[in-house]
Amino acid sequence: MELKNEGEPPDNVSLKERRIEFFLVPENTEVVTDIDRCLKLWEEFSPKKSLFDTWEFRFAFYKGYGFKPYFLVLKNKNENLALLPLWYDIDQKKYTWFGSDWQEEVRLFTKNPNFIPYLFSLAPSPLYLNAISQDSIEPIKDKVKFETDASKYVLNIEKFKNHEDYLMTLKKNTRHNLRKDRRKIERLNPKIIINNFSDFGHLVELSKKRFSEKEEEADWEDPRRVETFRQVMELAGKSYKIRMIAVKIGEKIAGVDLICLLNQTYFTVKCGYNVKEFSGIGNFVNLFEIDDAISLGMKKIDFLQNNYHWKDKLFELVPLFKYEK
Repeated sequence: MELKNEGEPPDNVSLKERRIEFFLVPENTEVVTDIDRCLKLWEEFSPKKSLFDTWEFRFAFYKGYGFKPYFLVLKNKNENLALLPLWYDIDQKKYTWFGSDWQEEVRLFTKNPNFIPYLFSLAPSPLYLNAISQDSIEPIKDKVKFETDASKYVLNIEKFKNHEDYLMTLKKNTRHNLRKDRRKIERLNPKIIINNFSDFGHLVELSKKRFSEKEEEADWEDPRRVETFRQVMELAGKSYKIRMIAVKIGEKIAGVDLICLLNQTYFTVKCGYNVKEFSGIGNFVNLFEIDDAISLGMKKIDFLQNNYHWKDKLFELVPLFKYEK
């Protein structure tokens, strides 16, 4: 790990910060692998702001993959101070977040940011911590070398009454193309099906077919990934809610989206579209979901990480960061 400002603290560091830095250094550390104890530590530290902060969403990946947890805890004699929730990914042969590197906008679990450099120095290697939130790195960006990760994309919808309000924020050509795709699908008399969760099978198959058309391999080819998202649906209710939207045209399913809802945020988690037969179906669903999210009282739609050559034209970029050793 590359740390900056090592040694004596600079003169502008306050006495309070000096005490945190030098007198609250943990007296011991512990590695926890028992899943029940991991849950208790998670509940102690997680801010539960985002879908990816919830135990249930992370636990779904544990149920799907079964990788061994490695929760590194910093302590003093009175309390737990910081937590690095990892597992060992036997495929990548490295330590990653508990729940895999599929997680994003990950927040660092600590009662004071000054413990994070020490926590990282004790972490096992090889280590890959991706998609870390900007608010987590801000207090320690001069002490730990973070790198820029792929951004995520969001749409704030508080001021919108419907998708047309959103379209009016876009450039004329972009707005025209989205409306064109929407009208194209509407002429086919689509039927919107809400919360028929058996459509999950269609989502998987549509996505696999779409990736095959692009000569790419879908993550759904791994049965552990399929089981993981079955568990995401199974474990919903305690922290987040789920919603499934399918579009049926004639006798064919043209598209399916799995949505998670938490803290007035609409997470577009997974999708599968029959683009070959129903060109424009993706844009049609996006506009429908803007209306759907507004009707549910959501404030934001989270379109998740990676641009895929189109998100940056439509949504707000949110920077994310990564750390490796």
